Amino acid sequence: MCGIVGVLGDHEVAPMLVEALKRLEYRGYDSAGIATVNNGVLERRRAVGKLVNLSDRLVHEPLAGKAGIGHTRWATHGAPTEGNAHPHQSGPVAVVHNGIIENFRDLRAELDAAGLKSQTETDTETVSLLTQHYMDGGMSPVDAAFAALDRLEGAFALAFLFQGQGDLIVAARKGSPLAIGHGDGEMFVGSDAIALAPMTDRITYLEEGDRAVVTRAGVEIRDANGALANRAMRQVQMDSTRIDKAGHKHFMAKEIAEQPVVLANTLANYLSAEGEITLPDPGIDFTAIDRLTMVACGTAYYACLTAKYWFEQIARLPVEVDVASEFRYREPPIPARTLALFVSQSGETADTLAALRYCEGKADKIASVINVPESSIARESDLALPIFAGVEVGVASTKAFTCQLTVLLMLVLKAARARETITDEQMAEHIASLRSLPALMNHAIEQSSAMKSTARKLAEARDILFLGRGVMYPLALEGALKLKEISYIHAEAYASGELKHGPIALIDKSVPVVVMAPRDALFDKTVSNMQEIMARKGKVALISNSVGLKEAGDGTWAKIAMPDCPDIIAPILYAVPAQLLAYHTAVAKGTDVDQPRNLAKSVTVE
Repeated sequence: MCGIVGVLGDHEVAPMLVEALKRLEYRGYDSAGIATVNNGVLERRRAVGKLVNLSDRLVHEPLAGKAGIGHTRWATHGAPTEGNAHPHQSGPVAVVHNGIIENFRDLRAELDAAGLKSQTETDTETVSLLTQHYMDGGMSPVDAAFAALDRLEGAFALAFLFQGQGDLIVAARKGSPLAIGHGDGEMFVGSDAIALAPMTDRITYLEEGDRAVVTRAGVEIRDANGALANRAMRQVQMDSTRIDKAGHKHFMAKEIAEQPVVLANTLANYLSAEGEITLPDPGIDFTAIDRLTMVACGTAYYACLTAKYWFEQIARLPVEVDVASEFRYREPPIPARTLALFVSQSGETADTLAALRYCEGKADKIASVINVPESSIARESDLALPIFAGVEVGVASTKAFTCQLTVLLMLVLKAARARETITDEQMAEHIASLRSLPALMNHAIEQSSAMKSTARKLAEARDILFLGRGVMYPLALEGALKLKEISYIHAEAYASGELKHGPIALIDKSVPVVVMAPRDALFDKTVSNMQEIMARKGKVALISNSVGLKEAGDGTWAKIAMPDCPDIIAPILYAVPAQLLAYHTAVAKGTDVDQPRNLAKSVTVE
């Protein structure tokens, strides 16, 4: 979601702040700004829209100074205007903030009564006003910031910069991630390591409730109870934070094309040369598990739905899948011998993290599938399973989704072998199927050009339906979500067998229907559903392998050929046409593929 960066440097920080903010653009934003301290004077510049607008303003109204903070804002409280953009400044203090201050209205009323009037619609301004209030009462900058933090309710990551303090940033986290970067005579603050990658590879991650006093000499961290906390400094891999399009028009196109390579990397990290699936310690004893609860949001939720079919059919393990935002408030009972499994690309998804914390002390073990090993969800899990996808910049998840599915499938096979629901021969076949996945993914991506003509037709539609049966139903849901996210076309997905239970009323010649149907045991039933659509002049775009396309016969509006593949890996492979159709449709419509409107990459607030 929003992005934070702070620098206490040896050089002019404005260019460094803007460059760091560019590395956080993938998180989604609608305004940006920076503040610096120069010769004791605190100043700021802000702009609505893309970072280039802020850069243009800084050309005409430059900001000097070797200490500063910056922010990319995704609007929550208040419209995306310059007045609502961060940093917010109240007298001698400027603040940048990710998250939501839930009690800001009560605080605003209190401050208003004290003569400190709000000038914006945001909850964040309340933090800067409250800090100013305490400084006006004689508190030091650090004490005033800490006193303000004591009053805040909600989820936040915050960085404070002060008039007259060219060697001080106060930082704090509660519910939103924040990292401290260590340099040589310089110090940095960032929402994640990506922002800080050009400046340092030495990172300390703040833990829940931490407050940090940052100077060029180092950082002092206090925990939620006020005690000094010795948080570990880690060296991050710089390759994992490299961001460029590598010659592609969009990050999404690059990330789709990267899938064969990153999937091979994922497999290499979990599969031994002998075909054994190895998990990080402490592992999971699946013979001691009677039930699996899986929780996620968005695309990760569809990965869980897919894995439910695998776990129940292959490992014979009952599975419940829930949307994190519902699970955390539904407060379901967690029976004994339950494994709770959470899936999140960022590892910071607010609802998923809250659901995990609900399960602490209730589930026998907590596991997670994440792309950021140092994330909050990873650190708070008994077992964290990285997907090794590398940085994913496009808001619409692509390579992270297929890597999530791959890790989940290997976890299924590990469970099935432990529970003795598959034989050695079946296990060997499934491992061989997984090893074939990168090459098959290459073949699927090679169909990109062939999908363009279908995508151009889809771009003319106002409504599109996706159908899938069995394990392909979650892929239909994912296809519809991808299309909605980046093309802004209304799309819905249904299980094919549900067509006659309502959705068929939507069918006419203006509504394309994308059918995801490899030639498997359920294919004939799906063909029957297609015939019902075509009998009502519906336009069917069939995605299948060569045998399936031939058996489906004539009458389809479009056909998309996929390589033959084992049934077990079909959901992973068929993610590619779902991604490419959405991508080419969005390009045809001229939308912002990488940063679609109203969306953020990492949803760190409720």
